Amino acid sequence: MAPNDSARITAEDREPGEGRRKAARYALPVAVAGVAAATIGLVPALAATGDPKLPEISAQQLIEKIAASETEQLSGSVKITTDLGLPSLAGLGDLAGGALAGGKGGPSGSSDGSTADPNAKLMELSSGTHTLRVAVDGPDKQRLSIRDTAAEYSLIHNGGEVWAYDSASNEAYHATAPKDAAERGAAKGGEKDAPKDALKDVPATPKEFAEEALKAAGDTTSVSVDGTAKVAGRDAYQLLIKPKQSGSTVGSIKVAVDAKTGTPLKFTLSPSSGGKAVVDVGFTEVDFAKPAASTFDFTPPKGAKVTEEGDKSGDKSGARELPKGADGAKGPKEQGDVKVIGEGWNAVYELKTGAGEGIAGAAGADAAKSGDVPAEAQQFLDALGDKVTGKFGSGTVFKTRLVNALMTDDGTVYVGAVTQDALVKAANEAK
Repeated sequence: MAPNDSARITAEDREPGEGRRKAARYALPVAVAGVAAATIGLVPALAATGDPKLPEISAQQLIEKIAASETEQLSGSVKITTDLGLPSLAGLGDLAGGALAGGKGGPSGSSDGSTADPNAKLMELSSGTHTLRVAVDGPDKQRLSIRDTAAEYSLIHNGGEVWAYDSASNEAYHATAPKDAAERGAAKGGEKDAPKDALKDVPATPKEFAEEALKAAGDTTSVSVDGTAKVAGRDAYQLLIKPKQSGSTVGSIKVAVDAKTGTPLKFTLSPSSGGKAVVDVGFTEVDFAKPAASTFDFTPPKGAKVTEEGDKSGDKSGARELPKGADGAKGPKEQGDVKVIGEGWNAVYELKTGAGEGIAGAAGADAAKSGDVPAEAQQFLDALGDKVTGKFGSGTVFKTRLVNALMTDDGTVYVGAVTQDALVKAANEAK
């Protein structure tokens, strides 16, 4: 087993503007769950077969091995278990999607959108256990399938097109990628550039989770090698990432890195509060061979209801078009600059939503005033909210085991992977 060895990630590893772009998504209480869908992904239950003996490696060398990995093709099964301490979101996907679009939302089959729309469907990954099949062939071709007992949901990116299909409702969603998506994806090291957030920022493999974790690392982070493991039948080193600061809800992040290819095979995020992992993502089986080209082909089945991106007329269901900022409120520029309070793992983002009506303004003022808030939505919000007061005034803290958000009664949002006390302290300092 490799010995522990610590290393630091420099500030240059952070992507400029990353925090600003992601902070805007937390403007709504419902988006606290959305973060789980965009910050949370896939997970496996892996049989332990003993720790393999591998050559010694330092933390810095292992990080460099991940960065140098040239894996662009793979396929396999992934099992995701997510425990944010949230009520089950199955059935809230369309509701959240409707809220993001400013519509009423509703159950499957709602006239406000397609059940195949990925913006709503992928929220279901933010709670419970799911089995997925993934296939990747470079930046232009990806496929993600979520398997349930009697149905399957698939999201396919193939060149200039994105298809999503829900076999349970026999509905399909179609969107077109920008013409320069391939060039931009290659320039960014293979990042997906799919249309209207259909695939954008949705981690699909442990590698993507690991990259996001390393981007957040800095002088406030300890990184070490924590032995070896066997994952999906492959030998792997374990990279351990831990905050040096107190006040973060993140206890540690462990990444199992394939010893041969440098590809992350498993990602486990444990909370500082203890207990089981918040996110546990990994392959149960993986193949680094090139997937068959037919894997990324899709034709809607006969009789399927097809919704085109942005279509709101005719017999089609009318795809929800996300507002600017993709957060159900105004875009970041319209809301004003996002202010960052603190640093590293204790960073808290202050966002002026302009709602001016606290929760009602963020969740849909018209619906709240008329009392037309679905029971599931109200139960969801009540389960998350704690009333707090301070120099900032008063507000409500919406909590998960990972990301917490404070929405003041004047509509200001403070959000971060920090404790409730840290949020209140940040809000007080901002005044």
